[in-house]
Amino acid sequence: MQQRVYEYCMNSVDELKLRLNGVWNSLQQNVIDAAINEWRKQLRACVHADGQHFEHLLQACVTITKVIGK
Repeated sequence: MQQRVYEYCMNSVDELKLRLNGVWNSLQQNVIDAAINEWRKQLRACVHADGQHFEHLLQACVTITKVIGK
């Protein structure tokens, strides 16, 4: 998304807002769904870590998901 937003030079915040809205509206739903699913995995790993480091839990969650196909 960032690449698409900054393809053109903008001279004001209003132009940036318009560009962001245009790019956001052109995104396909499956891209948005994939981003939400990734966020859920990270949140789940964070919750399971219970205040500890969760990066290793996130990797384990991704590996398990690939194995069971969810």
